[in-house]
Amino acid sequence: MRCSRGLWLVGVTLAITGCSQVPQRDGAAIDVTTREATVGTGERIVTLYQFRGVPFKPYMKELWTPDGMNVLRDAPADHLHHHGLMFALEVDGIDFWGETEGCGRQEHHLLSGSNYVGDEGDRCGRFVDELRWLGPDHRVLLDERRTMDTCIGATAVVVTWRSELRRPTGMEPARIGGRHYFGLGARFVEAMDTGGAFFNADQREGKVYRGDERLVSSRWCAYRSRIDEHDVTVAMFDGPDNPRPATWFTMTEPFAYLAATMAYHEKEITLPPGETLTLVYGVAVWDGAPTAAQIEASYTRWKASLAETASR
Repeated sequence: MRCSRGLWLVGVTLAITGCSQVPQRDGAAIDVTTREATVGTGERIVTLYQFRGVPFKPYMKELWTPDGMNVLRDAPADHLHHHGLMFALEVDGIDFWGETEGCGRQEHHLLSGSNYVGDEGDRCGRFVDELRWLGPDHRVLLDERRTMDTCIGATAVVVTWRSELRRPTGMEPARIGGRHYFGLGARFVEAMDTGGAFFNADQREGKVYRGDERLVSSRWCAYRSRIDEHDVTVAMFDGPDNPRPATWFTMTEPFAYLAATMAYHEKEITLPPGETLTLVYGVAVWDGAPTAAQIEASYTRWKASLAETASR
């Protein structure tokens, strides 16, 4: 038994309220402690999601390639509020991205998990986190249902991040906006900060926003770099049913960063009370240097799988 470590979920769906174990079948292995949740192969983890012990926001702390290279960095000294793969916006003028006095806070309430086998035989694990977005006065500004599917394939690990944001009833419509990099952002490990390059599905250079920062619209955007002598590639995919096409934020100086945004700095989104705003993105990691055509093929497969994934 691994009750001292956490909870294994294999072949079942459970609300995580205690410790239990079931026999391993198909799908990915899921392990949960009081602070974190992991998806893995049974021998090693592939993703680690930190949902407790975080003062401002739950986030994906680790994301590993099939060969075992973690590409995410948590709370570097230059930007302590950068947490691996994180999702944050501005709501009613309140910043949920930064972590200073006056910022908002995403409060975790309930986590559930399940595993399954993907369309192509990939081992997959899912976590669903129920969150409340609280203002500095502890008022609930948004409710979020955050679903994260990790699928472990032969050549890539693919995460599907789905955030369903709902404005509570009895309130004025929510104003959802933010800076030009707000959205789903990835801070990479220090080794990937130098020598890397961004590229996208349409081979667009994008618009220079500030210094080395660029904004570019495309159906996917990728970053290729190295960890020691090991080539790694990370790509983000835009969900086809998102309310706006993705605007990718990229930078390589003084560190590498990639974020999926919807140009909130140019135009806010209004969310009426009782209605839901759904945002879906994919994050894929490879060992080596897949070509643009190979990334496009992965994006096409991911897009085709979304309807079935959402119905699970």
